[in-house]
Amino acid sequence: MFLILLNYVKPLAVIEQHLASHREFLQRHYAQGTLLLSGRKEPRNGGVILARADSLAEVEALIREDPFHRAGAAEYQIIEFVPTMAAEALRDLAGLV
Repeated sequence: MFLILLNYVKPLAVIEQHLASHREFLQRHYAQGTLLLSGRKEPRNGGVILARADSLAEVEALIREDPFHRAGAAEYQIIEFVPTMAAEALRDLAGLV
């Protein structure tokens, strides 16, 4: 699994211009099962995405599709982790038995 942290590097006015296409990008990857959770940070200076992928390269390719990335509006930090514990409601999601 991968935690993707976005930090906006452009003003919110620029972010707003790309928000609809960013949400379409997210919906497409939710439908494919790649994305599990996402949302904006508070204060609103970026976002957080939880993704399921086989490799860092796959996540990097995913990010290159993001309209925020294409517009140079956000920087991304990728954190790979292996879930070892989860709440009962998330055990299947995390791949835990």
